[in-house]
Order: sequence, then structure tokens, then C-alpha cells
Amino acid sequence: MRWVVGWSSTTSGTVQQRAAPPGAYGDHDDFGAPTVHPVGAQLLWGDPAPLWAVGDWRPDEVRVVQLDPLTRLAVLGRCGAGDEQLRAGLVAARGGALRHLTAWPGSYTAVAQVGRRTTVVGDLAGARPVFHTAWAGGTAYATAALPLADLIEAQLDIGHLAALLACPDSPEALADGTPYKGVRRVPPGHALVLRDGARDITGYEPTASLAVSAAQLPPDKAVEDIRNALVEAVRTRLAAPRHAPDPGFSGLDPGPVPGMGPAHRRAARGGPAPGVGADLSGGSASATLALLAAGLPGLPGTPLGHGTGGGGRLLAVTFNDLVTDDSRVRQAELERAHAIAANPRLRHIVVAAGEEALPYADLAGGPLTDEPGPSLITAERHRHRLAAGGADHIVGHGARQVLDAHPARLADLLMDRRRRHLLRPVSALARADRASAQALVIPFTVYRAARRLARTSYREGLEAAAGQLRATAFPVVDDTPGQSLPAGVGGAVDASLAALTWCRPGPAARWLTGEALAEVSVRLQAAAVRPQGLAQRPGERRAAAALARHAADHRILEQAAEVRSQRLHAPFLDNEVVRACRSLPEALRVQPGARAAVLRAVLAGAGVRDLPPGWGATSHAAHAAAVRAGLRASAGPLLELFEAPLLADAGLVEARVVRAALHGAANGRALPLDGLAELVSTEVWLRRLLARRGTCWTGSAAPRQRAVAGGVAPGPPL
Repeated sequence: MRWVVGWSSTTSGTVQQRAAPPGAYGDHDDFGAPTVHPVGAQLLWGDPAPLWAVGDWRPDEVRVVQLDPLTRLAVLGRCGAGDEQLRAGLVAARGGALRHLTAWPGSYTAVAQVGRRTTVVGDLAGARPVFHTAWAGGTAYATAALPLADLIEAQLDIGHLAALLACPDSPEALADGTPYKGVRRVPPGHALVLRDGARDITGYEPTASLAVSAAQLPPDKAVEDIRNALVEAVRTRLAAPRHAPDPGFSGLDPGPVPGMGPAHRRAARGGPAPGVGADLSGGSASATLALLAAGLPGLPGTPLGHGTGGGGRLLAVTFNDLVTDDSRVRQAELERAHAIAANPRLRHIVVAAGEEALPYADLAGGPLTDEPGPSLITAERHRHRLAAGGADHIVGHGARQVLDAHPARLADLLMDRRRRHLLRPVSALARADRASAQALVIPFTVYRAARRLARTSYREGLEAAAGQLRATAFPVVDDTPGQSLPAGVGGAVDASLAALTWCRPGPAARWLTGEALAEVSVRLQAAAVRPQGLAQRPGERRAAAALARHAADHRILEQAAEVRSQRLHAPFLDNEVVRACRSLPEALRVQPGARAAVLRAVLAGAGVRDLPPGWGATSHAAHAAAVRAGLRASAGPLLELFEAPLLADAGLVEARVVRAALHGAANGRALPLDGLAELVSTEVWLRRLLARRGTCWTGSAAPRQRAVAGGVAPGPPL
């Protein structure tokens, strides 16, 4: 895990921690104050507001430009700006124009120091978050929450874990909290500004008026902007120096092995290939990025310092699930991937996997991540695929969240009096549920739900969700055979109707205790009286929350499925790509198949027009089949995991209820699989957290104990 950490302390405080490079002054600095510094850190600049880069950062991923001794900018990650552009951005930030620091292609964290003011800029999606906490008379900040929790010896925030399970996609319930008490998160699209230890959080994106809809770009212009942003995002990854895997870690090649080539032997050792790779799942998002990368000129295919390699082929990796390969959807995906891989600039590899790569496999192993996330249950599955990828591997994560229309956007259209644009999406929902006897009334039902949301205020929506949590009106989970499908789990229509709200309980809420749900209800009631959501439309706010949740889970996936010497790149989560996608007119976005149509137009503008039949089809059914197969294969370990769960010790669930749900889902009962994944991943994360050893800090003033050293207190602390 790689992270950035620093702090700003008040000059008038009686206690001020001094920063020093490890070993520079021993245990104390020249002023006699105790020192503290992160383990394995690289000091970027020192007092009065020090900054470190911690972890296995590559040399080209850490850049610092300086105008004078107290005016400097650090950019960490993959940034496409040159040094002169960074200096121009620093000059703009000195005058308060923080948005300039977020307008370069790539994915990065920017830290600007101007005199006594330090500014840490987060990204729009939330894949590069910023955290902060009060410490030593000032404020410490980092791009990971766990180091700050170690610094202040924080305990677990059980209330936040309850909100994360009850309302995972509702920023009102989560607020700015983290699983650690005292550690706060900067919202996406905001920056943390520190001056002598005092902190301020400010947004850098312009806000649209609620009374007057923002000006809509013509569809052709919006698609052109998306194409340009995606091309620049991919070009930024290709223009970076190439890196080869560390041979000291993966070991020497054992030499010729019957039936195995060098690439197969490397994949068996678990190390990525030199150069650039990309996912090629057969879906529209990964295929778009792979074809754009293959089509850009001068693609190097050799590692840093080993020749230019101009014109080398892009490594395209397709995952083939042998356990669920009888699915017609999965077979169609593989056929599309093979057809796309016929491009002569793609070198195609199919990674086959059996039960060892199903969801819920190998939960006993795996690294500790910064926070819990549903991706923990699929980490081994992703690691199996990524080990065959490139040292820089491009994935299509986030395309659905930035391009698709959240169902609540139908209410936004009604607020703008554009009723005719609802015809096609509601008709598509009726066709999707044509087997239902109520299919004829579906358009009217969806329209009434959208109109109800458009006429519901933000406060009323949150209060209604809080009341639903207090009522605990969820289906009872027991061992009764043939239990009916819970509402909201039975297809596109039910899911769309459930999403047409300001806020709603998550799929795991039905298994939480009444005390936990009451705590989350109080959080929603408190949020209802705050004016944070009054300047946004319901669809816009719900779509932003869904993107933030997905970006946070992608960050957890990066940590959980990390392959040594490899970097994952998700261009759809870049700032400029998110901005370009937000400019897509809502009337176009809500149309059926809009994402595939937009990406098809993006590829056509880049000169790629020959796409296989069925390109753009979704793969939800194949994913659900894999999850259910993983539940069946891992039923024994999962039931054992919840014999005495830490979540029950914290008062969040009853072990008996969760075991019944796991047993029922493994036997094919219709239950929300996403909710079970959240419960299992949170339990696994808690066990890994409490089993960890050591701390992130060293020095004479380092914390005496690690974070959450006290563990989870028995009994319900809520």
C-alpha cells in the first residue's frame, strides 16, 4: 500500500511534534522536541509542514516543483502534466484557483504549500481520497486512514460500520467518518486547506443552480469531449516509463518446463509481464480502453531502459471462469473478446480458473486494506487475472457509474419539464419485465415514482428513510424453504423503483440488529436538518454517491488484489474523464443502451468501427452465477466464520440470523447477494485488522500501541 502523509501544527501550541528524516537527529531534533516519522518513508520536504511519501512509489510517480523555499507542489501518482504546467498550476493555486491542480490527465494526489498554507486536493470520484485528524495541536493528513488511526491510537467507530452496512451508498449516513474514531474523510471534489494547524474543507467544482438547469452540451460535442478525455487518459499511461517486475521477489525463471512458455511460467510465479496490459472482458468499457491503447502510436512493449520497443503489442487479458462457463452470457463474452483480440496490435491471453478463483475463495489469507469493502470477497479472483497482466494494467472500472443514468435521474428530467424523454427508458423497463402480468402498468408505475421523487424535498426523503430503518420493515430471514424474493431484488423494475428515492437502506440492512438500525436512523435524522443536499437534484446526488462508493471499493480492490510491481489504472475514474462524462446530456444518458452507444461513438471517432455483434451487452447474470457458485463452494468456511463473529460482539448482527442467510443463499434461496458480500467482507476485514502487528510510525514520540488495540468490545456499544 502506498500513501502520502504530512501535518500542519499551530506555531502557538505548547506541544509541537518535529519532523525529521529517519536517523537525521537521532531521537530528538536540534530543538529538543521528540521526533516521529512514518516507517519506510521518503521525505519530500521538511518543517514547518513536513510531507512524506510512504511505500513502493516509483521514481516517476513522485514529482516536486518549487518556485521558492516555501512555495512548492508535490504530485504523486500518474500525471500527464509537464513541469512547466505544474509550475503554472502552482501559481494559480497560490491565488486560490485550486481547480487548476485537478485539470491534468491521469490519476494523482496534489499537495501544494504556499507560505504557511498547505492544500491537499482530492479527486472527483473518490479513488484518491484524503483523510485528516486532529493531532499535536494541529492537523495531520494522509491518503490512507489507517496510518492516521495509528498516529492517534484510534479505536473502531462502530456507528460508522453500522452506517456502512445499513446505507452504504448514502453520504448522509456515512458523513465524513471512517471506521476509525477521530479520523475524517474529505468528500470527493473537495480540498483540505491547512493554515497553522487550522483546517478548512472547500469544494473546487462550480455548483449548478437548483432552480435553473445547467446548460446542456450538444450530444456530439459531449461525446467528442469524452473521447478526447479518454484518449488523453490512456496516452498518459502509455507515455510513462516502462517498469519490469522485481526479479528478486518473483525468483529466477526455472527454465524450460514441458508445456509452459515463459509467459505461463511467469504467471505461475505470480508476477506481471513487463510493459502495458489491459483487461479485455468482452464488455464495452474494457474493450474501449484496450482498443484505444492499441491504436495510439508508439506503444512501447519493453521495460524501462531496455530499448524503445515502438510498435509493440498491447497485452490483453481475458478471464475465463471454468466453473460457470456453461452460461450463455459468459460464452458470448468470450467470443466477443476473441473477435476484438484479432486486432494485430493486441497480444491476447486467456486466463482460465476453477473453484480456486471463485468469489469467497481464500478469505483466510490476503492483506489488510485501509477500510472494508465488498471487493474483499472477489480479491483472489481478481488477483488470479491480474497476475497475468502487465506491470501497468488498464481496467474499465467506473464506466457504468460515470456513463449510465441512475434511475433517480428520471426525477431530474421531470423537474426540468422534459417528460417526453422518459418514454424510451420506461418502455425498456416494461420490455425487460415482459413476463410479468403487470407489465402493461409498469410505465405508469415508474412515472408515478419519478414524479413522487421530484416533488419530495431532500429533508422529507431522509426522514422517510430514517423511519424505514426504525420500522425494520425487512423480510424475515429464516430456514423456511421456498422463501419469496424480497422486494427490490427481483429484476430491473423493482430495482429502479427502489432507487427512485433520496436515500434508501442497503441490501445488508435486513440482517442488522434493531440497535444498529436505530443508530443509523439517528444519523439520517441529523443529516436531514443540514443544508448539504439542498443545492443538488436527487438524480445528480444519487449518481455522485454511487460513483463515490464504487471508487472507494476500487481503491480497496487495488490494495486487496495487489500484485507486486504492478499498477492498476482506471481511466474512467480520472478527473477529466469524470468531468467529460458529467457533461453528457441527461436526455441521452437515460436512453436504453446509452453507455454502449457512447463508447461505440468514442471508438468510431478514434477510427475503430469494426466491432463484434452483441458488443455492449451486460454481464450481470454471469457475475451473479459466479457469486452463487462461490457461496456454495465456500459454505463451510463462511458458516464457521460466523460461529462467533466480531460483528455480533459489536452488536451489529445476530450470528444465528447471518448463518441462516448464508445457508439459504448457498442452497439457492433468493436473497440479496450484495448484502451478504458486505457482511462477510466487513467481518473478514475486522479479523485482519485485529490480528495485525506493528504500527505505521517510529521515533521517540511514536504511538505506544497500534490502532484499535483494544479490539471490539463485547456487547452492543451503540
